[in-house]
Amino acid sequence: MATTTTSDSNEGPAKPTARRASRAKSSATQHEKSDRPSNGANGNGHDHAFGTGAMVGAAAAGLIAGLAATIGRKAAVQAVSAFSGDWFDSIKAEHQAARKIFDKLEATENSQTAKRGLLLMQLKHALAKHAFEEENVLYPSLRDHGDPDQADHLNHEHGYVKQYLFDLEHMPRNNRAWTDKIVEFRAELEKHMREEEESIFPSLHEKLGPKGNGELSAAFNREGFKLA
Repeated sequence: MATTTTSDSNEGPAKPTARRASRAKSSATQHEKSDRPSNGANGNGHDHAFGTGAMVGAAAAGLIAGLAATIGRKAAVQAVSAFSGDWFDSIKAEHQAARKIFDKLEATENSQTAKRGLLLMQLKHALAKHAFEEENVLYPSLRDHGDPDQADHLNHEHGYVKQYLFDLEHMPRNNRAWTDKIVEFRAELEKHMREEEESIFPSLHEKLGPKGNGELSAAFNREGFKLA
């Protein structure tokens, strides 16, 4: 009697089909991973880029704010001169501002060394800006309008202003000698300021006329703003 072997058609192909399905799933998973962008150690490139952009933006905003504050401070310092309008009035206003600082210095006690140092720093800045304006604008204009000797004379006296400031900065501030130096300095500077206000600059102002004085005033304030 012949024996017939029956083959189950559903059972035979099952294993290769399952293997193909598994390989397809694995391939799809790998493909999905390869399609993901490489985004740094934390896997989030968008957040990284956003953070970098925010830092750059904050730095730029800080720079702009700093520049605005600097410009505002400069404008405030130069306002005393700028609001005077005419350069000659500005000179007199700056001279008066220096006198007020001298008043405060002369009113200090020997024990107030820190206050003296602060006031001396204010005086030094005020006189440096003032000299910068005069040496870069007014004295050249004096030379151009026939007074080179006067311009050189005034410029020469600025050297002694710097000498007084140097000496005061390096002297002990807790004794009478320092105060006496302040008084001596003020007396010499008052002579210089009176000569400018009463003798030299009125003549220059008259020579220039309205147009020339307007141009000189604008140049004077531009120079002052640089060191304000």
